[in-house]
Amino acid sequence: MTFELNRRSFSLAGLAAALGLATPVSAAEDPLPSWNDGPAKRALQAFVRRVTTQGPDFVAPAERIATFDNDGTLWAEMPVYFEVLFAVDRGRELAAKDPALAAREPFKSLVEKGAAGLAGLTQAQVVELVAVTHSGMTTEQFQQIARAWFATARHPTTKRLYTQMVYQPQLELLAWLRREGFKTFIVSGGGVDFMRAFAEPVYGVPPEQVIGSSVETRWEMREGVPVLVKLPKVSSVDDKDGKPINIDLQIGRRPILAFGNSDGDLEMLQWTQAGPGARLMLLVHHDDAVREWAYDRDSKIGRLDKAWDAAVKNGWTVVSMRREWKQIFPPE
Repeated sequence: MTFELNRRSFSLAGLAAALGLATPVSAAEDPLPSWNDGPAKRALQAFVRRVTTQGPDFVAPAERIATFDNDGTLWAEMPVYFEVLFAVDRGRELAAKDPALAAREPFKSLVEKGAAGLAGLTQAQVVELVAVTHSGMTTEQFQQIARAWFATARHPTTKRLYTQMVYQPQLELLAWLRREGFKTFIVSGGGVDFMRAFAEPVYGVPPEQVIGSSVETRWEMREGVPVLVKLPKVSSVDDKDGKPINIDLQIGRRPILAFGNSDGDLEMLQWTQAGPGARLMLLVHHDDAVREWAYDRDSKIGRLDKAWDAAVKNGWTVVSMRREWKQIFPPE
């Protein structure tokens, strides 16, 4: 299975070389130093040369749209999505100020057990937790709360700041694509306001290029000042088929490069592939239990099952963390 994918990536690189598009890059000029010289890196280099060099596959800068999932693609997602851990900390903080809230689930379990209390919650209770912790405030207030959390909160296993749990190879790829005239977008199931609190300083992706799940908001006048208030009701879920729908709604252009890591990204990759001209679809495979985590088909988080089968069938590039990345996280 892996051989078939790698063989296709090698053939793309070989074709580019035969056409004079793939020239050797010195170590000093290498825009992707944290990527090993393997099939994924070669596929990326060949693709970028094809679409940025005058010829049959040239793509004008305005059409060079690259979309990236966030959880599991740009940063880690284990042991649970980081936004859920934010909701746990925020929920405990709210419960400490409100005895009535602390006495009922899901907040009672979180007060008593912290993040470990998540294990006993139903899906409906987790949804309620997120709804309560992400609403009842203005959009500006939420941004301030999220930024304050990012400044101090640390991952339960690595003890790093969550903003240090990003993937160094992907930071290099984002920066290189932008230098090559691409616009890089985040298209994730995470909350759009949560991601906008860190996306620009960490990824270099401005708020207007972040697409995510959202709650309804209400316009209000507070003390003569207009504000937008976040309500406890989901407006859009940016996952699965919601991704291409929101890409079309908010970007208005089909990506020519899409990068994901799970079945939740399948429709985004399929929609990208369906467009005309040169296209590149990629999936991160979490197969490095030493430096990160190893999981795919049997995982509840980041499940890679249907998207893996689609990658094999369609010749998408699967990026093995273990083989393709020299390092996973940036230096502390």
